[in-house]
Amino acid sequence: MKHTVLDTSAMDLKEKVVSIRRVTKVVKGGRNFRFAALVVVGDENGHVGAGMGKATEIPEAIRKGIDDAKKKMIAIPIDENGSIPHDYLGNFGSASVLLKRAPEGTGVIAGGPVRAVLELAGIKNIRTKSLGSNNKNNVVAATIQGLFQLKTPEDVAKLRGKSVEEITG
Repeated sequence: MKHTVLDTSAMDLKEKVVSIRRVTKVVKGGRNFRFAALVVVGDENGHVGAGMGKATEIPEAIRKGIDDAKKKMIAIPIDENGSIPHDYLGNFGSASVLLKRAPEGTGVIAGGPVRAVLELAGIKNIRTKSLGSNNKNNVVAATIQGLFQLKTPEDVAKLRGKSVEEITG
């Protein structure tokens, strides 16, 4: 998946820590403890990214995760209902996330890792179902991959060389 490099300096970004894991490495002198933080960053206006940071201290791991997420920001289309333009099944590894359009007033119906991504992306109405693996890293990546593949009716019309009316019916 190709990430478009967005200028994050002008954006008012919010971040959410999805998970912090303590990772242990057994060495000759004992055990080395490190922390791995999965962080989602977004401006609640159609831009979102996820990153992983690893360090010996938790705050440093979170800071690295935020920096990584800013590098991997993507822009996503949001329709007039605050939902997505069409249904899509995002895949990453053995994790799949079904993203379904929803009418105004539905709210965000999603589990933990998926909810973090969708709320920071600025989506207000959506139904989701996480299928397959429930590994948080892969579920977040599958959600972002699904959002990245979404196309607006205008994009599809341009690709097919038709008008929007011909495609929407």
